[in-house]
Amino acid sequence: MADLPTSSVPRRNVLRWAAALATTAPALAACTGMSTSGVSGDGPRMITTQFTPVDEARNLRGILNKAYPDGVSLVLGDASQLGTQIRSQADSGNVKLDLIAGLHGDFAQLGPDYLTDVSTLMRHLDGAGIDPTFKELATLGTGRSWYVPWCQAAYVVAARKSELEHLPSGADADSLTYDQYLDWAVAVRRANGGKPRFGLPAGPEGLVTRFVQGHLYPSFTGAGVTRFRSDDAVTMWKYLKDLWANTVPSSTNYDFMQEPLASGEVTVAWDHVSRLVQAPADEPDDWVMVPCPAGPKGRGYMAVVLGLGIPKGAADVARASAVIRAMSEPDVQIDLLRKNSFFPVVKAGLPRDLPPAVRLESKAVRAQQGDPDGILSLPPVGLGQRDGEMSKVYRDAFTAIVLEGADIRRTLDAQARNMQRILDEVKVPCWAPDPVEDGRLCRVG
Repeated sequence: MADLPTSSVPRRNVLRWAAALATTAPALAACTGMSTSGVSGDGPRMITTQFTPVDEARNLRGILNKAYPDGVSLVLGDASQLGTQIRSQADSGNVKLDLIAGLHGDFAQLGPDYLTDVSTLMRHLDGAGIDPTFKELATLGTGRSWYVPWCQAAYVVAARKSELEHLPSGADADSLTYDQYLDWAVAVRRANGGKPRFGLPAGPEGLVTRFVQGHLYPSFTGAGVTRFRSDDAVTMWKYLKDLWANTVPSSTNYDFMQEPLASGEVTVAWDHVSRLVQAPADEPDDWVMVPCPAGPKGRGYMAVVLGLGIPKGAADVARASAVIRAMSEPDVQIDLLRKNSFFPVVKAGLPRDLPPAVRLESKAVRAQQGDPDGILSLPPVGLGQRDGEMSKVYRDAFTAIVLEGADIRRTLDAQARNMQRILDEVKVPCWAPDPVEDGRLCRVG
């Protein structure tokens, strides 16, 4: 069996994350909590901000019940409300939850003030093969562990093999540049009688903002927020307009790219791995999945890191810890990969019966994370309920510049003011890939 990726995140990025996370939590406001009416039963009470769609939640419940037969009461939470809920319960001395399953950023906004130290648990997992970079992230810059890394996901490019013949001369699909990616899109369009075949998830629930925020910006500017309106950013937006001109126009309707890929309307697309996995399910030998392209500054990519933590003041720390140990077993994490397409963080063998599409994704994710020129990016950290407003800034810029043809410079200047207004109100430091200075709040550049 081959090993699955456990990450080889460039250390320079991780150190910046840790510094940022150490100063994030105190800046967030506390208010009332959200409902926990879904909590029932006698098992540890676990809230998750991930795997909330019906099928994924059902899969997670099955995995939990199998891994921890004593039972876990699962609550599906809203990431924008999680920090408020945990802080409210802790401040009132009435902590109703025992476990948190969330994104790295969910834990970052809580910090040591609202999380239980799980350093002992982490030491027990020393031989599990969790990448040191993920362990370092879980310290939130404090030297102690505040959550246990659980699983990971990423964004890659899926393509029908038949389109590889249109790659630019000398291009390697596993190490494309954005210029080559555009040339490829143009060649595919021309070979298809002038009709584009490349797609982007620009629908109402699509993740095109993550493409801009976590991939194009770091690849073209080396940063994100701090170079939002830079000359390099203007160049990046010009590039995106060119790419869009060679993209299937109905991409504005696509939320999950696996559907137009499977139907054949689109033959090459970027998206989150869990939104691509069904496309090659029936004919995996006809597909490839490759790393995201690289730009002038490097290969920018966004990592989705999930962890398991325990709220401070939780009533059932012992059983919550037992659940974390159970969910850290390789076979359990493989089960999560098989059913919900999130990759293990522990060392785990790749079983022969794993869905072929997941095998394709694994190869692409491993190549992307192992690129020495990789620039790792995180989703916004510390914004809590304002996270959606930050995504709206990128979405509005995309709509104005790419779809409506607005002036790039004037649009970025206007959206920079909206972005800075959000940052001024939440008072947080920057997050990867932007540079972080202790005690310095994030400023739009």
